[in-house]
Amino acid sequence: MFGECHGHMFMNGVNYKKAVAYHKNGVDKDLVRNCLRAYQEAGITFFREGGDYLGVSSFAAEIAGDYGIDYRSPVFAIHKKGHYGGIVGLSYENLAEFVALVEDAAKKGADFIKIMFSGILDFDEYGSITGTSLALSEMKELVHICHEEGFAVMVHVNGREAVHEAIVSGVDSIEHGFYMTEEELFLLAETGTIWTPTVSPVGNLAGRGLFQEEAVEAITKSQLENVKKAFALGVHVALGSDAGAVTVPHVGGLYDEYSWLLQASDKDRKRLDMVLGKTEQMLKEKFRRR
Repeated sequence: MFGECHGHMFMNGVNYKKAVAYHKNGVDKDLVRNCLRAYQEAGITFFREGGDYLGVSSFAAEIAGDYGIDYRSPVFAIHKKGHYGGIVGLSYENLAEFVALVEDAAKKGADFIKIMFSGILDFDEYGSITGTSLALSEMKELVHICHEEGFAVMVHVNGREAVHEAIVSGVDSIEHGFYMTEEELFLLAETGTIWTPTVSPVGNLAGRGLFQEEAVEAITKSQLENVKKAFALGVHVALGSDAGAVTVPHVGGLYDEYSWLLQASDKDRKRLDMVLGKTEQMLKEKFRRR
């Protein structure tokens, strides 16, 4: 079985606020152990974290080896104050504060750095992204700082322009990346940047009545079309479900994501497995501090 290339150990796949409440007085260690055990029993031996501000991912990384799991974590995600990202990390106002956060992550054992470059999808309106993205100049500076410290950079980013600029800035992986055009897909192929499309957080919303069904369907369809084009272009597509997000349960979410990618692929399972396996190995090599 493949690894989970994008997940959040502190989330529960059902309700964000309730998930946070479990750890508000300190990490619920039994809950983390149970989750790692579930991955172990499913034969999933790799997990790349999306981070949190509660210390959950740090504890999970500390004990994951006991369950035979290679666990990579940024400790927490980093976002610019006033921008999206508080649900998974810490904020900065200036470059000095950003550098301090990178140094703090390093001291706490981060394997890589995760930065939030844009907002999230508006699930009720196709094409809409919440908030504003960072300027290209700032993206480049943040990525440069991380690379100088020996860290690979994972970025949360959505929207054609923001994704384009994120790739140009030299990031190592694009997470989510909704609403790309062929230009961005060609750029991904050209640069060798890894893309984790996380179809499940949108695709799994269908039929639940939580958002406008037409919008959910359109967003999912466009992402699947881009995944299909990405495979054809030789883009390094990673299997990551955003495990823990609403409608994306731990373990089960990874199987869901595989099904979505299989649906978007013109390859049989054997060839798809080869493609995903190659990307996962590349990701493992990149996402550890040098």
